[in-house]
Amino acid sequence: MLRLRQIAVVAPDLAPQEAVISQLLGVAPCFHDPGVGKYGLENALWALGGTFLEALAPIQPGTTAGRYLERRGGATGYMLILDTDDIAAVRLRLAMTGTRIVEDLTVDTHGQQATALHLHPRDTGGCLLSIDRHGPNPALLGSYAWAGPDWQRTCRRDLAITGAVLAAADPAGLAARWSALLARPWQRRGDVWRIGLDHGHIDIAPVADMRGEGLTAIMVAGLAAPAHVCGIALLPEDG
Repeated sequence: MLRLRQIAVVAPDLAPQEAVISQLLGVAPCFHDPGVGKYGLENALWALGGTFLEALAPIQPGTTAGRYLERRGGATGYMLILDTDDIAAVRLRLAMTGTRIVEDLTVDTHGQQATALHLHPRDTGGCLLSIDRHGPNPALLGSYAWAGPDWQRTCRRDLAITGAVLAAADPAGLAARWSALLARPWQRRGDVWRIGLDHGHIDIAPVADMRGEGLTAIMVAGLAAPAHVCGIALLPEDG
C-alpha cells in the first residue's frame, strides 16, 4: 500500500496564508505542530478526508525551507508525504535504488506511532519527499501522528487531496526515477507522466515558467473551483 497523504507548501509568513486557506477550505486548521520548530519553522495543518494540507513558514534565518523560498522566488509547493503499510520494504527499495535517507524519524505520541523516512532531494528531484508508516490504525481516516490527537473533529470529509503535479526539466527522466523509487509504473498522458498510487497520483509535467522544477499544483476531489494558495494551484480533481 502506498498513498498520497500530505502536501506541504511554504511561504515567508504563516498568518496570512493560514487565513486564506482556512477561508478557502471553510474549516480551521486541525493542528499546529510544535515539532516543526526544530527545523526553524511554524505550521498549520488542515484535514481533508484523511489527507492533509500543510502550510509552513520559517521563524528563523538559515532554514532549508527559507533557502528553498529564495530559490523558488517566493511562496511555493514544498513537500510530498506518502504513507505505506510496509516500511521495511521501502527501506530495502531505497537501498537498492541508492536513494539516501536524510532523516529517519520515529515518534509515539497521543497513542499514535509514526516512522518517517525523509529522502535526499538530490536523489529524488522534483520536490522533497517523505515516505511514512502510521499506526496503530492504518486506515485513511485512522492514525496520523503529525496531525495531533483529534484531527478528525475538524476534518472536511467531503474533500480529499488526490494528486500532485511536479514540473520537471526532464519529465520522462523524473518519472522513471520516481517509478523505480516507488515501485509503481508510469503512464503517459500527452505531456504528463502519471504514477498511480493506492490513493492518489503523482503527475510529472514539463517546466512551464522561470521558476524551474518544483511542486506546482495540488488536485483536490470535491473542490468547487480552482484556486491559488502559497504560489501553487489548487485544482478540482477531474478524474
